[in-house]
Amino acid sequence: MDKIHLYDKILSPMLTEKTTNLSEHNKIVFKVPREANKTNLKKNIEKIFKVNVIKINIINKQNRKVVKRGKKVNIQGYKKAIITLKKGQSIDLTTGI
Repeated sequence: MDKIHLYDKILSPMLTEKTTNLSEHNKIVFKVPREANKTNLKKNIEKIFKVNVIKINIINKQNRKVVKRGKKVNIQGYKKAIITLKKGQSIDLTTGI
Protein backbone atom coordinates (compact mmCIF):
# COMPACT_ATOMS: atom_id res chain seq x y z
CA MET A 1 0.00 0.00 0.00
CA ASP A 2 2.89 2.40 0.73
CA LYS A 3 4.30 2.01 -2.80
CA ILE A 4 1.11 3.47 -4.31
CA HIS A 5 1.44 6.62 -2.19
CA LEU A 6 5.14 6.95 -3.02
CA TYR A 7 4.48 6.91 -6.76
CA ASP A 8 1.67 9.49 -6.49
CA LYS A 9 4.26 12.28 -6.03
CA ILE A 10 5.97 11.58 -9.40
CA LEU A 11 3.87 11.97 -12.54
CA SER A 12 6.50 11.35 -15.23
CA PRO A 13 10.15 11.93 -16.07
CA MET A 14 10.82 14.79 -18.48
CA LEU A 15 12.98 13.60 -21.36
CA THR A 16 14.15 16.52 -23.48
CA GLU A 17 17.51 17.54 -24.86
CA LYS A 18 18.03 19.98 -22.01
CA THR A 19 17.19 17.43 -19.30
CA THR A 20 19.46 14.87 -20.96
CA ASN A 21 22.34 17.35 -20.73
CA LEU A 22 21.53 17.90 -17.04
CA SER A 23 21.95 14.16 -16.39
CA GLU A 24 25.70 14.61 -16.95
CA HIS A 25 25.71 16.71 -13.76
CA ASN A 26 23.79 14.07 -11.70
CA LYS A 27 20.47 15.91 -12.15
CA ILE A 28 17.13 14.33 -13.05
CA VAL A 29 13.92 16.20 -13.95
CA PHE A 30 10.43 14.93 -13.06
CA LYS A 31 6.96 16.34 -13.62
CA VAL A 32 5.23 16.42 -10.22
CA PRO A 33 1.73 17.34 -8.96
CA ARG A 34 1.04 20.90 -7.88
CA GLU A 35 0.71 19.88 -4.21
CA ALA A 36 4.22 18.35 -4.10
CA ASN A 37 6.86 19.89 -1.87
CA LYS A 38 10.59 19.39 -1.43
CA THR A 39 10.54 17.37 1.78
CA ASN A 40 7.98 14.82 0.55
CA LEU A 41 9.71 14.52 -2.82
CA LYS A 42 13.07 13.88 -1.21
CA LYS A 43 11.71 11.10 1.01
CA ASN A 44 9.79 9.46 -1.85
CA ILE A 45 12.68 9.56 -4.37
CA GLU A 46 15.09 8.12 -1.83
CA LYS A 47 12.69 5.27 -0.98
CA ILE A 48 11.69 4.42 -4.56
CA PHE A 49 15.07 4.59 -6.31
CA LYS A 50 17.38 3.98 -3.28
CA VAL A 51 19.63 6.98 -4.02
CA ASN A 52 20.83 9.95 -1.94
CA VAL A 53 19.23 13.28 -2.86
CA ILE A 54 21.40 16.33 -2.23
CA LYS A 55 19.14 19.14 -3.45
CA ILE A 56 15.73 19.71 -5.07
CA ASN A 57 14.72 22.75 -7.13
CA ILE A 58 11.04 23.18 -7.99
CA ILE A 59 9.81 25.22 -10.95
CA ASN A 60 6.14 26.16 -11.26
CA LYS A 61 5.01 26.70 -14.87
CA GLN A 62 1.93 28.92 -15.05
CA ASN A 63 -1.14 28.48 -17.25
CA ARG A 64 -0.92 30.29 -20.57
CA LYS A 65 -3.15 31.17 -23.50
CA VAL A 66 -2.28 30.30 -27.09
CA VAL A 67 -4.13 31.01 -30.33
CA LYS A 68 -4.70 27.82 -32.36
CA ARG A 69 -6.68 27.95 -35.59
CA GLY A 70 -8.14 31.31 -34.61
CA LYS A 71 -9.35 30.18 -31.18
CA LYS A 72 -7.86 31.00 -27.79
CA VAL A 73 -6.84 27.83 -25.98
CA ASN A 74 -5.67 27.51 -22.38
CA ILE A 75 -2.58 25.36 -21.86
CA GLN A 76 -2.48 23.80 -18.41
CA GLY A 77 0.48 24.70 -16.21
CA TYR A 78 2.53 22.16 -14.31
CA LYS A 79 5.24 21.83 -11.70
CA LYS A 80 8.63 20.24 -12.34
CA ALA A 81 11.34 19.19 -9.93
CA ILE A 82 15.07 19.16 -10.71
CA ILE A 83 16.67 16.61 -8.39
CA THR A 84 20.42 16.63 -7.74
CA LEU A 85 21.83 13.24 -6.74
CA LYS A 86 24.99 12.37 -4.86
CA LYS A 87 28.05 12.10 -7.11
CA GLY A 88 28.35 8.66 -8.69
CA GLN A 89 24.64 7.79 -8.34
CA SER A 90 22.06 7.76 -11.11
CA ILE A 91 18.48 6.75 -11.88
CA ASP A 92 17.76 4.57 -14.91
CA LEU A 93 14.68 6.13 -16.52
CA THR A 94 14.44 3.49 -19.27
CA THR A 95 13.06 0.89 -16.82
CA GLY A 96 9.94 2.99 -16.24
CA ILE A 97 8.24 4.16 -13.09
